Amino acid sequence: MFISSQEAPPAFKDFTLVMPAVAVGNVGQLAVDLIVSSLNMNRVGYIHTDCLIPMAGNNPYTTCKEDAEVLHTSAEVYTAVELKLAVLQIRAPIIQTKSKKFRQLLISWIKDSGFSRTVVLSSSHAYQRDDQQLQGTPLRYLVTPSLLKMSADALKELGWREMERVLAFPGLTDDNAEPRLYIPGAGITKGLYTDSCREDIPLAVLLLFCSEGDNIPDAFTLVNHLNDWLHLLDSPSKELNSKWKIPASWNLLFGSGIPPALF
Repeated sequence: MFISSQEAPPAFKDFTLVMPAVAVGNVGQLAVDLIVSSLNMNRVGYIHTDCLIPMAGNNPYTTCKEDAEVLHTSAEVYTAVELKLAVLQIRAPIIQTKSKKFRQLLISWIKDSGFSRTVVLSSSHAYQRDDQQLQGTPLRYLVTPSLLKMSADALKELGWREMERVLAFPGLTDDNAEPRLYIPGAGITKGLYTDSCREDIPLAVLLLFCSEGDNIPDAFTLVNHLNDWLHLLDSPSKELNSKWKIPASWNLLFGSGIPPALF
């Protein structure tokens, strides 16, 4: 359930919603961090649910000492009104037994809010790609029929590569076997996409094949890919990485370093 942090609840009608899936390498969440930080987006509320592991912490996008200690929670909503853009950042894992409930909550909120389109940033295990997915770019997309009606020309112009369907048992010849959508390590991505197709919701998934580790470069790759479509930052592609603002919370992304007392 969305709870506004403002006196007047925000209007999301005709806004674009960007959100991450909690997936391998946390690439979608890191990409969303770059968007919120770079666009100086305003926090307008949060999602209150028992489907996420509870957590709270300091402001991850702090710019000065005064706002550093502002409390932030596991699922928050930010907006850039001039761009008609809303972002849902998810900072905690989804409780496994409540994954379906969380998808239903998101679908209900998206429909009630009147978003014009939703973009899910996700990732999938690189080591589980089949032969056709090893070729070319590691970036893929999925789009629901209702969004395809609106954005077919734009997607064709971008020349993106759609996520391939694969056989359940690759290598076995079975004329009756139908390829299926398989996105290992992507959390609720497949379920959210399938639900959106059924509910006629305009939704796209942008995902990257990756491995666990230092996934900051993957986050830049994914957010640059998104920028090719939404034009969040107006900058030549060669200079784009330097235009994204790294949030303060990334300073401790890999811990606080080796204690000098050890030596």
